Amino acid sequence: MPDAPPSLSRYWLVAIAAAYLYLFPYYPKLQSANELPRVYLVKAIVDDGTFAIDHGVAQYGKTSDLSRYADHYYQNKAPGSSLVAVPVYAVVAKLCGPPSLAVTMWLCRVVTGIVPTLLLLWLLWGYLARFAPDPATRRLVLFAYAFGSMAFTYSILYYGHQLAAVCIAGAWILGEGVADGTRRTRTMIAVGLLAGMAPLVDYQAAFAGVPLAIYLGLRLRAWRPFAIASLAALPPLGFLLFYQHACFGSAFATGYNYSTTFAGDHAAGFLGMTHPTWHAFVGVMVAPDNGFVVLAPWWLLALPGGVILWRRGERALVATVLAIAVIFVLFVSSLAFWRAGWEVGPRYIVALQPFLLPLVAATLAEWRTRPVAFGLACGLVAIGVVIYTLSSATLPMWPADSAGTNFKNPVFEVMFRLLGDHAVGPNVLRALGVQGLASIAPLVVGIAALVGFAMRAAGATRKALMISVVVAAAGIAAFSLAGRDPSAAREASAAYARTLYPAVTQ
Repeated sequence: MPDAPPSLSRYWLVAIAAAYLYLFPYYPKLQSANELPRVYLVKAIVDDGTFAIDHGVAQYGKTSDLSRYADHYYQNKAPGSSLVAVPVYAVVAKLCGPPSLAVTMWLCRVVTGIVPTLLLLWLLWGYLARFAPDPATRRLVLFAYAFGSMAFTYSILYYGHQLAAVCIAGAWILGEGVADGTRRTRTMIAVGLLAGMAPLVDYQAAFAGVPLAIYLGLRLRAWRPFAIASLAALPPLGFLLFYQHACFGSAFATGYNYSTTFAGDHAAGFLGMTHPTWHAFVGVMVAPDNGFVVLAPWWLLALPGGVILWRRGERALVATVLAIAVIFVLFVSSLAFWRAGWEVGPRYIVALQPFLLPLVAATLAEWRTRPVAFGLACGLVAIGVVIYTLSSATLPMWPADSAGTNFKNPVFEVMFRLLGDHAVGPNVLRALGVQGLASIAPLVVGIAALVGFAMRAAGATRKALMISVVVAAAGIAAFSLAGRDPSAAREASAAYARTLYPAVTQ
């Protein structure tokens, strides 16, 4: 097998960074409900010295993701992603004056999404060597994660989910290093800070904390490192309680308690959680419009990977990953608002993704000498890369209402239709005057080349590559069979013409 090209051997992280920075999916007409309140909070803290976002709401407009308490508006999210962006925004505002809303959005996305994801990929590169010693296999795993999963979508958007994933996964990887003896005990300070930051950024990231704490506690077999991490976690957790008290009058009240739009959904049960439903489980995992393993079927490779690692003696790790996966899926399946609004993929489980990577790496390492199996695996990776790359280049937020998506087949009704109409989101070449599909051609060709070379370097023979092409083509084509209800199709077409196309092409 030929060696990997130098661009893959030495500069793969640079290539991912370039792809992420190439896109700026910013659509002012859509008034991004999830992002704007976070941006308003950044500006409020630096420009106005307050947590209240009244000025942002008055200047730029309301969104559905607001809370109102004591005659003031607040964002209804955990505040961590805004806090991380505050220092950078403050420096820019000091040197150049308060930046515009668009520039602020770009800064926030880079600081809280792109840069943290690149750091996580760097950590994963070393950590995954335990499960896939061959560098080419690990590179393929990381390309699959970077280009073929929700990591792509939520690194270039200001939603907070990917930053929370970076925090909790970073705590896990660094803690593993201390347990293995490759990192010093003082690293547990960073472990604790990251673990505490995760729920400060995104509340549900805390669900990974308990299984992870048990796993690391068993591996460390000493009270001192665990105590260091526990103490280090207190400042971010304490600030979260302080923020909630300052905004909502109680340390244990969240913005969801005072949501202006979805109060009914969040009031059900505990923060919107009641009991798991089959409808929600199907919608989150396998529905063609947004299912986790439908949009990125290569995550199914974690199943045989779990068996492989279990047989190798990595039973504690497999059990921990399984526990985290079950907790997240049960959590989302129990939410009244499980569809989570505008999204590509079930964003409430973004923090689960990094924990599945060792299992995927084990499968690819085991199958790389079996052309048929490896070709199937590469085909599944290609499906995810196609969907998440093209959606990111057009509109990485597919519409939905509280009852379910208006677009039963957004792969064709949104993504491919936008491409067919030569409608793509803002990007580097479009900013320079190049319009339509030509502006995203370098991105699409570049990612395709990177992933293709990575597959070849990891062991894909010509036979395996042919199988992967067939699998990917069949998988993408299968989406054309979804959402064939005529009335729903007419509604989706009208919404596309009325809202989506004008927003993307503005």
